[in-house]
Amino acid sequence: MPKLKTRKAASKRIRITKNGKAMKRTAGQNHFNSRESGETRMNKHRPACLSKEGAKTVKRLMPYN
Repeated sequence: MPKLKTRKAASKRIRITKNGKAMKRTAGQNHFNSRESGETRMNKHRPACLSKEGAKTVKRLMPYN
């Protein structure tokens, strides 16, 4: 059976943690952040965890991670 290809777009955007969770960068960080409250801005700095369905899909896209 041939090797499976990794979807590069997914591997550049999503990290798999040691426990198997899929983490992504929080959306909306690039600009227009001055109008956000400080709490919202700080929450955007933290990576977001994908849902269970999303993590299952990601594991299919990145078979060797």
